[in-house]
Amino acid sequence: MTPEKTASPTVGLTLKMMERTNLHSLIEYSRNERVKKDIIKTGWANVVLICLEKGQKILPHPEQYAVLFQVLDGEGTITIGATRYEVRRGHLVFSPKGGVRGISPRTRMSLLGMQEPH
Repeated sequence: MTPEKTASPTVGLTLKMMERTNLHSLIEYSRNERVKKDIIKTGWANVVLICLEKGQKILPHPEQYAVLFQVLDGEGTITIGATRYEVRRGHLVFSPKGGVRGISPRTRMSLLGMQEPH
């Protein structure tokens, strides 16, 4: 099953309750800009898929919600505050609410961002 596209431009992709999907089938890259897909938004969590080509950085910036990043594929650096984490497939990195965070891929890189609702 694939996610159902919704009419809301702020939601993008969403999963129905009890639906199963192959996350890797949702990964896609663009040479022009990073790709970000909302996978699911609920009252207890938002989950987004982020796909970056080598060199497509997300510069460090503050966010008002906590997020747990899971690297699905690729290698790069996730910066949380003043700490730089070298990451690759399977790594998890947590950024607290109000923290400054950024992502710099060394290769093509896909990540899940599991966020508190906002």
